[in-house]
Amino acid sequence: MIDASSQISAVRRQLGRRALEAGEARVMTISQTYDASLEDVWDACTNPERIPRWFLPVSGDLRLGGRYQLQGNAGGTIERCDPPKGFAATWEYGDEVSWIEVRLAPVEDGRTRFELDHIAHVDDNRWTQFGPGAVGVGWDLAALGLASHLAAAGAGVTPEESEAWMASDEGRRFVALSSEQWYEASVAGGTDRAEARAAADRTTAFYTGAEQA
Repeated sequence: MIDASSQISAVRRQLGRRALEAGEARVMTISQTYDASLEDVWDACTNPERIPRWFLPVSGDLRLGGRYQLQGNAGGTIERCDPPKGFAATWEYGDEVSWIEVRLAPVEDGRTRFELDHIAHVDDNRWTQFGPGAVGVGWDLAALGLASHLAAAGAGVTPEESEAWMASDEGRRFVALSSEQWYEASVAGGTDRAEARAAADRTTAFYTGAEQA
């Protein structure tokens, strides 16, 4: 497993807002530069045979206008596809619809920068309760899975192994570190520190199964 502290430090997290037809939405952005070519990262993110090796089993039609479904998680419609630079899709979970946008760009030494926006209309009460970490910790885990997959030439830690690792002390530490970083991003985005702290603590407790004091 990739060292938790190193992986946390390799990721950049940012919060913003975007005006949509349905009103203002919150934007959670996570990005990381991988030691892999643009074509390799694109294939890892779009090839239905590779996605389950670092994220979740996926079914459906993975092309423009097609619908996809991640096993036990979100599904949606692919709304934009610009290989190998990026894609956009709806992110439908239950009766809620949000959006994801993935952008890939080559950087120096043959590496590739991966950037993902999760755009959502979040109920103010839910945001106050959990803050950005409710979604952000999950995307940190996805970035970790992709990092392991790419670093090991596709033979990295499997989702099943990752799930077991999550129950370990190191896995819980990773979640706590991720939640802390989303707390910092929330404060940088203008959230009151006390509110952001309480939300982050609830998020950490939710993911680790710990009881709050």
